[in-house]
Order: sequence, then C-alpha cells, then structure tokens
Amino acid sequence: MTIKVGDRLPAGTLNEFISVETEGCALGPNTFKVEDLVKGKKIVVFAVPGAFTPTCSNQHLPGYLAHYDAFKAKGVDEIWCLAANDAFVMGAWGKDQQVGSKVRMMADGSAEYVGKLGLQLDLTARGMGLRAQRFAMVVEDGVVKALAVEAPGKFEVSSAEAVLKSL
Repeated sequence: MTIKVGDRLPAGTLNEFISVETEGCALGPNTFKVEDLVKGKKIVVFAVPGAFTPTCSNQHLPGYLAHYDAFKAKGVDEIWCLAANDAFVMGAWGKDQQVGSKVRMMADGSAEYVGKLGLQLDLTARGMGLRAQRFAMVVEDGVVKALAVEAPGKFEVSSAEAVLKSL
C-alpha cells in the first residue's frame, strides 16, 4: 500500500555519509532512525531513482539547492534527497553537487524504506535493481502533509518549484 497524505511515516532506517565528525556522528556512513529524525521538524523529502543520473543530477537536486532559501523562508527545517544507493555513493554525489549542509543525502541502499512507503520502482530489467520512484513529500512531525509522485519517465510534480507551491 502506498503512503498517502495524513499517514505517519513508517519506522525504518536511512544512512547518511558524514564527512565532518560531530558528537554522535562518526566519519563515514551513519545509520539513523527515520522516526527520530522527523520528530518536531518540517522536512521536504524528494526521492530520485539514482545518484549521478541525468535528470537527477541536472535538474532535480540542483532545483532544491537553488531554492534552499525559499524553503527555509517557508519554515522547512531540512531537505532530504533519498535514493536507493549506498551512503558512499550518496556522499560522493552530494560532494559532486556541492550540497554542503543544504540537503541531506539519505541512502536507502536496498530500497527497503521506499518499499515501506509503497514507492519502490523495479528497474531490474534495465540492470538497476530496485529503486525509488521519483517523488516528493512534505512531512511535519512524522506525518505526510503533501505527496507528489511522478508518472513514469516524468519530472514535473516533484520539482523544487512544484513543492514550493504546495507549501
């Protein structure tokens, strides 16, 4: 079953590559409980089928970086980019795209969390395995307030501009 507006995010874990050690976060991949990360926060999550892919690298992620200040002005605490890649790949992609601290590059390496959301995409026939569908959602204190899932091969409703209009 696909998650919908009004639903609470399911429990689960995501990984993030940490390049600067802080208290409680070691260098390298760190595992986080989603339910802990979203508590008391307004978060925009956008998901892409894969790091370093053309639409994801040339349009999707750059749009969120370009509109970072507008999201902050709308009360968004964090922006997450979610993909079914490992934390090392997501960390390298974030470095390549110069995300800094603007976007958290969240790894769902086996596409388990997007499976819990009901938003997996099976690209096995194309040699890419299970991935995330392209989507965006606004989450407040763990509850989905807005959700936009792209039609196959499209990039329209999950763009930064489209999500800003929904806030």
